[in-house]
Amino acid sequence: MKFRTLPGTDLQLSAIGLGCWAIGKTWWGDDVDDRKSVRAIHAALDHGINWFDTAPLYGHGHADTILKQALEGRPEALIATKVGIRWDGEGAHARSDLRPEHVVADCETSLKRLGRTCIPLLQIHWPCELDTPIEATIEALVRLREAGKIRWFGVCNYNATALAHIRKLAPPGLACLQTPFSMVRREFNHDLREVVAPAKGPHLGVLAYETLARGLLTGKYVGPMPPTFPTTDLRHRDDRFAQPVWGKIQPLVRALILVGQRLGVPPAALAIAWACRQPGISVAIVGAKREQQVAEHVRALELLQRNRVWQALAPHIEACRP
Repeated sequence: MKFRTLPGTDLQLSAIGLGCWAIGKTWWGDDVDDRKSVRAIHAALDHGINWFDTAPLYGHGHADTILKQALEGRPEALIATKVGIRWDGEGAHARSDLRPEHVVADCETSLKRLGRTCIPLLQIHWPCELDTPIEATIEALVRLREAGKIRWFGVCNYNATALAHIRKLAPPGLACLQTPFSMVRREFNHDLREVVAPAKGPHLGVLAYETLARGLLTGKYVGPMPPTFPTTDLRHRDDRFAQPVWGKIQPLVRALILVGQRLGVPPAALAIAWACRQPGISVAIVGAKREQQVAEHVRALELLQRNRVWQALAPHIEACRP
C-alpha cells in the first residue's frame, strides 16, 4: 500500500480508501449481503487500506452499523463520515440541513453509531438547502473540533465559487474537498484546481469519489446495448448507463479491457490509477461489495508509474471528456 498525507493535516491515508455507500444496501440493488460486506472491509484492512468513507445517508445508518461490526478491535482504522443530511419520515427524500444545532446532533449520533469517541474527518455532505450561512456551519464544526469530537473537517460537492468563499474564512481544521472525479466525470476542473491547490497559500486535500463511475469503468458492463438494473439500483436512472452517453463511453471501456488484458490487471485498476495520478488529487475513494473487488482495486498501485500505459490510453480518455 502507498500512503499520502492529507495536506496540512496529520492524517496519513492509504492512496485508496474504501467507500461504504454500497454496503448501506439502499439504492445499490438486491445483491448486497452484509456478510460479504464485512469480508470486503476485512480484505481492505488486509491489503493495507486504512480509512473508510461513510455517511449517515448510506442505508440510513446501515453502512455505519456494518462498519462498526467489521472494525471491532481495530481502533487504528480511520473513519471519514459526513454531516448535515436529513430525510423525511419515510426516508424517501433527503435534504441538506446545515443549521448548527443539526450539525452537532448529527455528529453526536454518528459517534454513537460508529462506536467512536472522535471522528478523524467529518465532511459536510452537500451544500445547505435551508439557506444556513456557511459561516454558522463552519463555526459549529470548529466547536466540535475544539471539543475533541472531530480532528479535521471538509466539504463535499461544493463548486469553485463556494469553496473559494470557505477558504477565505480560513477556519482552523479545514482539510479537504471531496468531489466526483473519473475518466468520464471531471467537476474538478481548472478553476477548482486553482482553489484547492493555489500557487500561493496552503493546499487543500482532494478526495476523489466515483473513480469507477458507479462500475461503468470496471469492464463488467460492455456491449452495444446498456445493461438493465432493478429499480432498487440507482443506476437504473443514471444517464451514463443509457444512450447516447453509453455509446460514447464504450470505446474507452473496451480500451481499458484490452490494455488490462495485456498487463494482466483488471480494467478497474487502470481507472483508479488514472485518478490517483492526476495533479491535485490526494486519494481515491472506491466502493466495493465483495472482497474480490477490493483485491482488484488495490492493483491500481502497480500502475502509477507506467507512463507508456497512460500515453496509450490518453486519446480514449480525452474522447470521453465531459
